[in-house]
Amino acid sequence: MTELYYFDNSATTLKKPAAVAEAVYHAIADGQLGNPARGSHTVSLNALRLTEMLRQKTAALFGAPDAANVAFTANATASLNMVLKGLLKPADHIITTVTEHNAVLRPLYQLEEQGAALSFVGVDEKGVLRYADFERLLRPDTRAVVVNHASNVTGNAVDLERIGHFCREHDLLFIVDASQSAGVLAIDMVRQHIDVLCFTGHKSLYGPQGTGGICLGNRPLDFVPVFTGGSGFHSFDKKYPAQMPTLFEAGTQNVHGLAGLSAGLDYIRQKGLDTISRQLKELTFRFHDQIKDIPGITLYGHFDETAERAPVVSLNLEGWSSGDLSDALFMDYAIAVRPGAHCAPLIHQAFGTEKTGMVRFSFSSFNTVEEIDYAAKALRILAEEG
Repeated sequence: MTELYYFDNSATTLKKPAAVAEAVYHAIADGQLGNPARGSHTVSLNALRLTEMLRQKTAALFGAPDAANVAFTANATASLNMVLKGLLKPADHIITTVTEHNAVLRPLYQLEEQGAALSFVGVDEKGVLRYADFERLLRPDTRAVVVNHASNVTGNAVDLERIGHFCREHDLLFIVDASQSAGVLAIDMVRQHIDVLCFTGHKSLYGPQGTGGICLGNRPLDFVPVFTGGSGFHSFDKKYPAQMPTLFEAGTQNVHGLAGLSAGLDYIRQKGLDTISRQLKELTFRFHDQIKDIPGITLYGHFDETAERAPVVSLNLEGWSSGDLSDALFMDYAIAVRPGAHCAPLIHQAFGTEKTGMVRFSFSSFNTVEEIDYAAKALRILAEEG
């Protein structure tokens, strides 16, 4: 089988630490994990201990004020739907950005149909947020700011602390989508004044698909449960319990997947988040520097080595559609990338690429310098062939 050069890690990390697969296998094969918080027998308690330990690891990674503020979900999309629809009201005005993924945009559009008002912070020619827009868009009825920490299209990271201070100054809720930054960039919910952080487990946390979660900050928040059902306690109550973490965990948890996510967080802790972040930045800029002068190439995003960013390089090559270039990279060079709109329509409109799309390369800590050089060489050859 031809070796695959995988550069679609912003969609999902393909290669995981060996310990992740082993944890999922043993979670099933050993027969020691039952349904957490659904009994006092050994296997139920084993599952409960696993999830509670994972809450502690997650809280530590994100600087959440309390492990009890961590709830687990199926992915960031589920997290964002439960947060946005459970917290925001039809009378609210919400500030978000044109860099958002549809996991944010579509729930907000549903709220807009119910009466909520939306405003969008724009970007400059490099895709960097126009921070002055936050003040300009502020209204008396503004209730929340919703942003992604890093764009899945450009890789640009936002200044969470700056936006967090703005939210505290105006008593606004600060909701962050950390899908592209969790496991890549440092997050401190308390210092950055984040009220709600939504994350997924299958990208740079190196967990299995079907894992994710929600972390709450210090402020008491009044949620309406979006999903209700079995909670394991208060079974005779008609209303679903509204306390954390049960609030977001109706039904049986994906304990086998969470065992794998726990191993993924162990990998990050053992390798060191700073080490991973530095490695990914080096890979990103090595690739960028080798391709930036290819004739006919257009790169999207702000490439400043002093700034934080996700390990993403999106581009177009003159004479190629994003789909055709992606196909050629895969068919001729076994390089897997992501063409198209990346479920982020507004940032493509900002760049004028809504018809052409872009080709996105995205890296993980399992990519190597040799793979980066190979991909850059393939792009140069395709550019010469036209």
